[in-house]
Amino acid sequence: MNDKTLKQARSKILKFCTYRERATKEVTNKLELLELDPKSIEILVKELKEEGFLDDLRFSKIFAGSKFRLKKWGKLKIKRELRLKDIPEDYILEGLAEIEGQAYLETLENLAYQKYRTVKDANLYIKKNKVASFLVSKGYESELVWGILNKI
Repeated sequence: MNDKTLKQARSKILKFCTYRERATKEVTNKLELLELDPKSIEILVKELKEEGFLDDLRFSKIFAGSKFRLKKWGKLKIKRELRLKDIPEDYILEGLAEIEGQAYLETLENLAYQKYRTVKDANLYIKKNKVASFLVSKGYESELVWGILNKI
């Protein structure tokens, strides 16, 4: 790998990292697409971490908070997505801790009521199951979902 190619890759990956927060796996995959050799990738990733452009803990916290607030994802879906990005388990737990418990329950309850009003089915059992399926697919824990649905 020559210096010019390495400098070009570094420039591209810096833009990639400054656009939004990235996980190490995303950066590594991008560098592989740029056809860098494994040693160069390792060096660049290490430099990015030392310079503060890459931080998996920071990524985990931002990812968890934004997916919850913006997309109303539950903790299970957030955890699954962070695992797919090879984020360490302790970082995932710290990221999930950014979600405040009361806000989590209120969001789940609001989603349940909204979905319940839109589901058109005369059979109450089927209607609740459809709402539960929707909420579980958003990543909410089934015991919380059914606790709220039994109140409706």
